[in-house]
Amino acid sequence: MSEKIPYKIYLEEHEMPKQWYNVRADMSKKPAPLLNPATLKPCTAEDLGHVFCDELVKQELNESDRYIDIPEEIQEFYKMYRPSPLVRAYCLEKKLDTPAKIYYKFEGNNTSGSHKLNSAIAQAYYAKQQGLKGVTTETGAGQWGTALSMACSYFDLDCQVYMVKCSYEQKPFRREVMRTYGANVTPSPSDTTEVGRKILAEFPDTNGSLGCAISEAVEKATSQDGYRYVLGSVLSQVLLHQSVIGMESKIAMDKYGITPDIIIGCAGGGSNLGGLISPFMGEKLRGEKDYRFIAVEPASCPSLTRGVYAYDFCDTGKVCPLQKMYTLGSGFMPSANHAGGLRYHGMSAILSELYDQGLMEAVSVEQTAVFEAAQQFARVEGILPAPESSHAIKCAIDEAMKCKETGEEKTILFGLTGTGYFDMYAYGAYNDGRMSDYIPTDEELKKSFDTLPKTD
Repeated sequence: MSEKIPYKIYLEEHEMPKQWYNVRADMSKKPAPLLNPATLKPCTAEDLGHVFCDELVKQELNESDRYIDIPEEIQEFYKMYRPSPLVRAYCLEKKLDTPAKIYYKFEGNNTSGSHKLNSAIAQAYYAKQQGLKGVTTETGAGQWGTALSMACSYFDLDCQVYMVKCSYEQKPFRREVMRTYGANVTPSPSDTTEVGRKILAEFPDTNGSLGCAISEAVEKATSQDGYRYVLGSVLSQVLLHQSVIGMESKIAMDKYGITPDIIIGCAGGGSNLGGLISPFMGEKLRGEKDYRFIAVEPASCPSLTRGVYAYDFCDTGKVCPLQKMYTLGSGFMPSANHAGGLRYHGMSAILSELYDQGLMEAVSVEQTAVFEAAQQFARVEGILPAPESSHAIKCAIDEAMKCKETGEEKTILFGLTGTGYFDMYAYGAYNDGRMSDYIPTDEELKKSFDTLPKTD
């Protein structure tokens, strides 16, 4: 290799992906279909069209096309902040005294502060093309709501966001960014929807969950003419849009002859992890190369490592389609002490199927260890990482330290999904020694599992 590897690898404009990669096309065993909650039959395009934009329904159901063209207007928008840099973590490597080579794909170089904008702009574009008035959505820690608010303001669409109550209270600045972009932000559960009122009546002291917020957003979309619901993670259409992360990473690494041994991503609903690993997973599925993939999730919401693989509702109100996934149960409520996102009760159907086939691994980590890793990274790499991203950082450090013990020179790639500058409440709790860990008991999980729907 004649070219010297730079500290930060940027792609030229002509090297940026012009297509999204659909990993389902290379999966011999496809993810199980979404089920209509009323009939328990596979969802049709007509079923999904009542909730989602027409073009997004086509993408959701497309399991055959390996590549899908990115519309030119979306490509032009991507150029505002893409390509995102692939960074060699030299300072972290030195601090750890490890022979491992550590790279991270940094998705925080946009106003929303995270990778979420990759799909938000696509979904807003298709809503505009369909002639809609606006969209509704949910958000946990706020990255998705922020990204969608920005995308909707770009296309002059109304944006209605239901934000998980504890995040709404803990992250007021994220909320205000959404409002600055023109979004209407409501803490969930709320009294503005029938399902919200029902949840509040049953659980008056609840801090909310993504499942609650999804139910409210779907109800709001389906009860207003000219609106559709959009989602920031979990669904196959979202992983498709996020594949630009992995495709850029692969193009950059191939350009300099770098081959990752281990690819790591934080995992909540699966959008960034699926986007990062997709093109690499495609090579593995086609038998061209082999990689080790690791999903890192919070110990307080461990869907892959402690969940069950079954059909479950995608929302607490049980109005959305059922998806076969690793799940903790649609009624599972993460502890209020959980500081970051990654609060969803289930995992992407694509990632669940890949995990079930043994094509990737999963680990769970406690949040105090996550924030310790975040602090360690920030002090040497100069970026304050989002709590979600810091799950991947924790695992990357652990793998690098294993290399130190064995002397192996492995190459590690992880996804740095965004920045943590709106997460200072959580950083303050950690710095003051007020942060604690919560791990649900087997009894708590069993109680939730017992409520799973019977689909046989």
